[in-house]
Amino acid sequence: MPRKTGIEWTELTWNPVTGCTKVSPGCKHCYAERMAKRIQAMGHPRYKNGFNLTLHDDLIKLPLTWVKPRQVFVNSMSDLFHEAIPLQFIASVFETMAKAKQHTFQILTKRSDRLTELAPFLPWLPNIWMGVSVENQQYIHRIDHLRETPSFVRFLSLEPLLGPLDNLDLYGIHWVIAGGESGPGTRPVDVNWIRSIRDQCLESGVPFFFQQWGGVHRTKAGRLLDERTWDEYPMIALR
Repeated sequence: MPRKTGIEWTELTWNPVTGCTKVSPGCKHCYAERMAKRIQAMGHPRYKNGFNLTLHDDLIKLPLTWVKPRQVFVNSMSDLFHEAIPLQFIASVFETMAKAKQHTFQILTKRSDRLTELAPFLPWLPNIWMGVSVENQQYIHRIDHLRETPSFVRFLSLEPLLGPLDNLDLYGIHWVIAGGESGPGTRPVDVNWIRSIRDQCLESGVPFFFQQWGGVHRTKAGRLLDERTWDEYPMIALR
């Protein structure tokens, strides 16, 4: 069955892979790691390995059984472009997405270098949206890697935002999501960092989605930025 999610910019999650390893500061308080350990403690067989990388071959074709069109976040509990995941497995996931044309699949990675390496071997249909996560200026190169990807919709997840990103190059980018960190050990986000990103999106004509302020109790902090919500989505896919 598809798994409903509280992530505001999608509807369902699909996890043919669970578990991951940390690659940058944005991973420090990984929500997926916390969730995996909690589910493991409950005895769920999918998480018997905790947050160690685990491939679930039997889940690859699952979206083909879903009739109602949905927005699907792929691998919310991992990174599809993790260096330990074979190209053949990634290609099988992409094959399913290509066949399930009724759904829109949203993929995020911090491993943009491997995305660039493997992109030529994967089918990029209009219903497959590709994004990279960027938490501060040090990892801005991930956006350049994403631009090289022949995805019809390329998007940025600037969360957990850990520093200012005042000079973003949004050429070839179709959507921007931004937000603060949530959960234990939360690192604060500055309102001016978020405003700067929003204003750059407005100037560039790129849809902007504000996910959350975050904090230990993220729902209490809410999602308002300057007295309104920002829930914009890409309306069309441009090459």
